[in-house]
Order: sequence, then structure tokens, then C-alpha cells
Amino acid sequence: MIARTYQSRFLMFFTIFLLVGCSSELPNGGLLLPDNFNAVIMIDSVKERVRHMAVSDEGVLYGKLRNSHDKAGIIALKDNNGDGRADKIKKFGAYRSKQKWSYATAMRIYNGYMYFSSELVVYRYKLKPGSMLPEGEMEVVVTDDHEHGKHEHIGKPIAFDNKGNLYVPFGAPSNACQDPKRTPGALGLDPCPQLEEHGGVWRFDANKLGQTQKDGYKYATGIRSVVAMDWNPVDENLYIVMHGRDDLLRLFPDRFTPWESALLPSEEFIRVTEGSNFGWPYCYYDQMKGRKVLAPEYGGDGVIVGRCADFDDPIIGFPGHWAPNDLVFYEGDQFPERYKHGAFIAFHGSTNRAPYPQSGYIVAFVPFKNGKVNGDWEIFADGFAGVDPIESVNDANLRPMGIAFDKDGAMYLSESVKGRIWKITYKGDRTNFGEAQLAQMELRKLATHVRTPDKIKDDLAQNANSPGEIVYNTYCANCHQKDGEGAIGRFPPLTSTDWVSGDKNRLIKIILAGMEGEMQINEEMYNGVMPQHSFLSDTEIANVLTFIRGNFGNNASAIERDEVADQRSQLEKNTTEMPIISE
Repeated sequence: MIARTYQSRFLMFFTIFLLVGCSSELPNGGLLLPDNFNAVIMIDSVKERVRHMAVSDEGVLYGKLRNSHDKAGIIALKDNNGDGRADKIKKFGAYRSKQKWSYATAMRIYNGYMYFSSELVVYRYKLKPGSMLPEGEMEVVVTDDHEHGKHEHIGKPIAFDNKGNLYVPFGAPSNACQDPKRTPGALGLDPCPQLEEHGGVWRFDANKLGQTQKDGYKYATGIRSVVAMDWNPVDENLYIVMHGRDDLLRLFPDRFTPWESALLPSEEFIRVTEGSNFGWPYCYYDQMKGRKVLAPEYGGDGVIVGRCADFDDPIIGFPGHWAPNDLVFYEGDQFPERYKHGAFIAFHGSTNRAPYPQSGYIVAFVPFKNGKVNGDWEIFADGFAGVDPIESVNDANLRPMGIAFDKDGAMYLSESVKGRIWKITYKGDRTNFGEAQLAQMELRKLATHVRTPDKIKDDLAQNANSPGEIVYNTYCANCHQKDGEGAIGRFPPLTSTDWVSGDKNRLIKIILAGMEGEMQINEEMYNGVMPQHSFLSDTEIANVLTFIRGNFGNNASAIERDEVADQRSQLEKNTTEMPIISE
């Protein structure tokens, strides 16, 4: 009876929520939280949007701007009257003249300094007591000085231990060490040379300036991509929630179903000790099987374990593609005692679960006791997306991004669509909090963007009715989305752009040869990699481009098979390998 009552209340509230969306007019600024938690919108919108955050002992919230520019790379907010809303706002910390890439991530406070990062550099400022703005000049702590410059998985989150060390990941410059990369059927390099200087975490002296990777110590390896990372002061270990690999279906359609590719591989919550090896690119973790299996680039079929038995396992395997973008351990006293020493994880939400609905878009909590996981993970905050199901990433109104706590234990959450920031506090009895207060949040696991999708009923592409649409759903929709709108900053839209509806030959060449480099569309910079698709037949390329040019609001002419064949012939005459086109 009690369970039915909770479910009725949940369904009633959720219906209202879907009608109104994630609005500041709803309770808790549109968020769904456990009983007796209260959220206030500290700031409704930051134009440049905010990634990671940190709060000084004086209550100043510092946020790393995703889209930095020649005026600022950091925002500072201060609530002077205690109502949870920002009364003073300042921007500062410019470190480049033009925004091109948008993987600027880190913001942490350590030993009187504010540390933050761009894609290639970890900086710091000295905090000034009594002032929102730091004092002195910006200092360079670590520089990623590789000749190749920027690449995928370039983000630089940071963490500090209790011995004066700084931890910085150097993400892998590929999906699975294929050659050529992201090409269907291509094998992985074995051994993978990228692991020498990438795909791991390096340790540095937190108080030394002017370091490069050579000055650091390779602390752990086999780690593909990191945005969520924190040091646990209880067991004195580094923890990461790793972004798992992509494209099982697109790269190996003979071995994986669309359903398997949507759910796998796991986003691994890992305890990182000195010398750890988590197996990338040779292996990935299957949370449904509860073990690591061999990657298809190295002979795997989703079942074979092989060498993967020798690598470290995660402490939890979260569902695939949820995009863990921040991790913070709770050491405050404002929340109920059960949250003490536990881990909060911001899941930004998937972009590449097609043909199934997107998933994630929550803040999860993992209880810890004595430095070990103590129970199942929970949904702490939901309601960001405002729609369910989420068919394409841009359907989501908001996407959770950063987590921070002040010295009293109040939480701050950022999101990446509008740049909204909430302050969350607990208003109930801290000693009387348990399963009853969590019941409605447990029911959130039934929502489409959290539960495991039904193989048939949730397949959004089952009614595809043209050859071009079938190719699109298989090879394109994971990035460019079901609606063709792409994902901000990563995958460009296929709507309202001359790249699609303009020069046919340019478009065909991009499909055949791929494209790597910065691209600006409608004032937004994109930095994802467009892999070559020369493995598709001339007919398949003509079909999919005709589908794209005739849909998503486009009304351009069809592309013929002979036009593709002509461009393929020209490219093959000019080089023995399909070149990378950069414009």
C-alpha cells in the first residue's frame, strides 16, 4: 500500500514535470531530490556555461567556463544575504584570445590556490582573503606539450592527495587504438603505442611550476578518458569514473546488436592505486556479465575474456555512455549522516545510444563506509532533461555537469546547456533519514532515461523505411543524433548548414576521407572527429547523403552513385591512403 502511494505521487509529479519542463517555477528549481532536500537556483544562466566548480572557505563559488574567451575563463559568484542566490558575479582569468576547443574542465582549490585547466594546461591563481578575485599573475603548473596538440579525450580534470601531489589524466587520442581509427573492422595496434604517453594518469608536484608530462610519474594506465576524478581522504586513494569506449555496432556490426552497443561498455567507477592497469584498449567491462571481456579490435566477440583476466576491475560498472563528468566525495555535515564519505557522480547523459533513447542525465550517489562501497548506487538528483524518453541529446533541457561543496556541506550543481547553477541543502532531521525518504528517487530508476531499454519496444529506428535512413541509423545517428541536431561542442548539426546542403563534392570527400579539425557552425565551435567512411559502397554513400540532404529541414538535391564513384577515384589517384581533410 505504501509503495503504491509513493508510485502514485511520483507519477502525478512526473506528469506535471513533463508538461512544464525543468523550470525555475517548479519546486527545487525543477530538480527531483530525496525528501527534505531543497534546491535554489543560484544563477539561472551563464552564457559561457560552467564545467567544474569549487567553493572557497569564504563562500565564493568559482566555476570553470566551458567557452572561455579573451575576457574571461572563470566565473566567481557570491551569495551575501544567505538566500542561496548569487548577489555578486565577476568574470576573470582570460588565457586565450579565441575559443576554439571547449574541453576546458578543472576547477579545484588547494593550499590557498585556485587550480584550473584548459585542454592543454593546468593553471593556478593565489586566492586573496576578503576578495572574490585572486591576487598576482596566473601561473602555469603543468603543460601538455605533445607535438600533436589537441585531440579527442583531451580534458584535464585534476585531483590532489594529502601529500602535496597533483594528479592529471592524459586521455587516449583514439577510441580503441585502431589504425585507421574509428574504422569498421580495423584491428587495434598491439601493443598500443598510445599507452606510452596517453591513456593514463600522471602524478606531479602540486607546488612546482612549469612542469610538463616528462616531469610527472605515470601513476596508472589503461584508462581511456577521464572527466570525473577525486581523491578519497578516507582510504587515501584516487577514484575515477571512466568514459568507456564507443561504437561497438558501427565498428563491428557482425558481432554486436544495436541493443548491446547502446548498453555497452560500462562507465567504470575505479579505485586507482599506483601501478593500476584497467585494460584499455584491449578490454572493456560488461556490467551485465560482471566481467571484463576482450575488445573486438583485439579478437573479442563480447564473450571471450582472454588477457582481460589480468587487468583491474571497477568497483561499480554503470550503464554505457552515461558520460560521467564529475566525481566528488562528501565530507560535510549539512546532509544526513548516510551521505558522509560517499561519492556523488554527475552523469552528463549519453549522446550515442541510437537507435535507443538516450540515457543518464542524473546525479548519482554511491554510499561508502570505511573506504568501501556500502550498498547500491542511488539517484540523488533527476529532472534535468525535462522529457522522457530522450530521443536525441538536444531534447534534454538541461544536462548535469559539475559538483562542489562549501565548507558547511551545502552542494552546488552546474549544468551545461544554459549554464544554470543550483545550491542544494537539507532541511529535515539529519538523524531521521532512510529508505522512506529515498522511495520516490528509487522509483526514478523506472524512467526511460535510466532503466534498461526494451530490445523491441524502445527501438526508435525499427520503422526506418529507406536505404539511406537505414545507413544513417547505423553509422551516423550515434553522433549526429536521430533529429540531425548533433551535440553542442562535439558533433555538428546537419541542419541549416552549407556543409550539408552546399558543395556536393566537398561533402562526399568528407564521407570518404574523414575530417579532423575545428569547425564553426552557427557561432558554435565543434571539435569532434569525423571518421572516414570509405568502407561504405558508392551506393550506400549516395543513399545516406541523399537522405540527409532531403531531411532535417534540408531541401538539397540528391547525390548519385556515379558522383561518389568519381570522387573516390580522384582521392585514390591523389594518395594511396584516404587523406584527412581539414578546412
